[in-house]
Parts: sequence; structure tokens; C-alpha cells
Amino acid sequence: MKLPYAEPYKIKMVEAIKRATKEQRLQWIKDANYNLFNLTSDKVFIDLLTDSGTGAMSDAQWAEMMIGDESYAGSSSFLKLKSTVQRITGFKYFLPTHQGRAAENVLFSALVKAGDVVPGNSHFDTTKGHIEFRQAKAIDCTIDEAFDTSNLHPFKGNVDLNKLETVFKTHPKENIPFCIVTITCNSSGGQPVSIENIKAVSALCKRYDITLIFDSARFAENAYFIKKREVGFQDKTIKEIAKEFFSYGDGMTMSSKKDGLVNMGGFIALNDEETYKKATTFNIMFEGFITYGGMNGRDMGALAVGLDEATEFDYLESRVEQVAYLGQKLVDFDVPVQQPFGGHAIFLDANKFVPTIPREEYRAQALAIELYIVGGIRGVEIGTILADRDPVTRENRYPDLELVRLAIPRRVYSYNHMDYIAVALKNIFDTRNEAKHGYNIVEEAPIMRHFTVKLEKI
Repeated sequence: MKLPYAEPYKIKMVEAIKRATKEQRLQWIKDANYNLFNLTSDKVFIDLLTDSGTGAMSDAQWAEMMIGDESYAGSSSFLKLKSTVQRITGFKYFLPTHQGRAAENVLFSALVKAGDVVPGNSHFDTTKGHIEFRQAKAIDCTIDEAFDTSNLHPFKGNVDLNKLETVFKTHPKENIPFCIVTITCNSSGGQPVSIENIKAVSALCKRYDITLIFDSARFAENAYFIKKREVGFQDKTIKEIAKEFFSYGDGMTMSSKKDGLVNMGGFIALNDEETYKKATTFNIMFEGFITYGGMNGRDMGALAVGLDEATEFDYLESRVEQVAYLGQKLVDFDVPVQQPFGGHAIFLDANKFVPTIPREEYRAQALAIELYIVGGIRGVEIGTILADRDPVTRENRYPDLELVRLAIPRRVYSYNHMDYIAVALKNIFDTRNEAKHGYNIVEEAPIMRHFTVKLEKI
């Protein structure tokens, strides 16, 4: 008999989570203005709001925390992290930041100006926010297959080369500071990008003399999918695959709170010295000195260990297969989700789940709220609210997909938790035709409104 799969780790510590009644949750979400970000964590049973900074660190990472060097300049923890980043990514220059959006803020301050366009594959919300904050425009060049949740294309994060070349042809080179490729592509469902596509994008960028930057928050999960799905990479290690795809780019930003397996941190890595020098000025202004960049020494040490752990196959198999287990349970229940399953999250297709709720009443948000009320499970809307308003017309932007993301924290929840989530969603799906109305916005920020928006139930 074949031995069943078992996680490549054992548990040393547990944290209690509280149960609550449906009636309590109805009141709590109302008090939170129907914004799941406004809920305090003690009012959530299973928290799938994000996989960013919510994972469990290993004993080796905690041990590294104890020997962190907190020197302001030139700490040994910084040197350890710098060496690890250079070894795994191959990039020459390194700047630490306190998280991913800080890395974007520093790098984009050096490179993006008003009137620019930044093509890429379904830019993450903070990426688009930093671009539009500078009166520039993000242009989505993702392949069309990404927007059909039933299409089983293995690399739905891929860039459409024709779309990308159209951007290069129709805009002056001086108005394209870089092309950004997000690996894996969060906004399209945690979907990977193939090395074949990365090579082609790189070649196109070189032909038009455009810089290529990676948004690398989930680069290790992307490497895992390449190993599993792309011909010619089955026998390569995760580290070898990551080193190869980074070799086709000019730099990267990183939210280390994902595939760095830490609770806080980020960095920029680059090959171009002039860009590095420009970025150091903003790093000092916004983050701190260039050898700590808003991070404690102990956190840099833990990140150095985490980057090595995250690029090992056994860890990635455990992580990605747990996500796939939840996805398959939902498919078995006929719940519509983005397929193939993403690396860090399952994405519910709200357009198919609750088409009875008008889009202008934020159907994906309504579904996310219902999941909280029924099961105490907190997800996040990746739909019209997150898409924000057009910066010129101020009208809602309606994306092709209305999704609810269920982001699974790393090394935190058990398979029993996955079963609980699946049954809660099946119960909602069985009564989906009763859902007729959603929500109105009563207050919103001028940009990145989804974090603080206030809603009222219709």
C-alpha cells in the first residue's frame, strides 16, 4: 500500500482561536461598516484575509531572531540577508525595506513620473496604487485565458506578447519606465508565469530597450508550478528554477511577508548601479539607512533563513497542495473557483456564484460578507471595490472577474480547517439564489479604497 502524504514538519506551539455565534457575527460585521478589514482578529474564526505576514515561522527562524545584530549600520544580520538574496536571485544590488509596498514606493519614486505607462500582468493593488498615485497608468497585458475561471491553462499569469508589444509601439520609450511581471500573479488568481513566457517578455523588453522588473512576493510558489507543469524543469531544483527566471530580468521588488516566510519585511534587488543609487536616496528618506531599511536585525536574520526554507521542494509541496486540497473540495461541491488552483489562495468566482446580485452592488464583497456571517471565515474581495475608480472619470472600474480570495496562511491551518471552509461555502452555494441585493458605498478613500471603505446593506 502506498504511504499517504504527510506534512514535512511537526507542531511545537498552538494558538487558541475563538468560536462565535452567527448572531454575534451579524452585529460585528454591521459595526465594522461591512468592511472585513475593520474586524478585530478575535472576531474571526478562520482568517483568510491575506497570506501576507500571517504564516508561522520555523524553529530555525526563531533561533535566528535571538542572534539578530541591531547595529544601525552594517549589521551582520544585513550581510547575512544580502548574501542570501544575491545567492538565490543573482541580482547584484540589494536594499531592504519594511514590506513590499515600501519597496514599490522606493523604486517607483526613482523611476515613475507623471504621464508614464507601466505594462504588466494584472498589477497587484498596491502596485497599481503606487503607479496611479504618481499620475501614471498601469496597463494590463495578461493573457485572455486568465479571465475564464474554467479554462485550465497551466500558466494563466502569462503576459500576452501582442498586448505588450502594442504598448511598446504606441508609447514613447521615455514614458515606459519598466515592464513589471508579477510571479505568481495574485490578481488573476495566484496564477504562475512560465519561464518560456518570461524569456519571451525579456527578449521583447530588450528589443525595445525597456527595463524588466519582477514583483516577486510569491516567486518560490511560481518556481514550484514551473517544476510541476513546464517541460524540461522536472529535474531542476526550486533554487535553480528561481535563479534562471530572475536572470531574464533587471530587478525585483519583494514582499518578504509571503515567500520570505516572515511576518514583516521586504527588499529591492537590482543589477543596474545607477538605478540602485537613485533608489538609495529614497530608501534613506522613507525607510531608514540602506543596511536596515525599516527592518530589525533579528527580522533580517529570520528572512535569510526563510528564503532558503521557502525555496525547498518539500515545504512548497506541503504549502501548494494544501491550497489545492481546498480547491478540489470546492470543485467537488460544484462551487465555482478559478482553475487551475493558485499557489497561495483559492479564488471564488462571484460572477458565477451570485449572478443574482447586480455588479454595481458589489457582488464579490457581498459573498465575502456572507462567508463571514455563516462560518466566521474572513476572505477578501478582489473585484469592483478593489479595482477602484477610474482616476479621470471617477466611475467604478468593473474588472472581468469578480473574485473572493481565500488566502491560506503558511504552516498555520490544518486540513480539518480546509474541510470546514469547504462545507461553509457549500451551504452558502446551496442557497445562492436567495441573494438578490448587495451593498452601497457610503464613504471611500480617493485611492485604494478597499482598505477603509464603509458600506451599507441594501
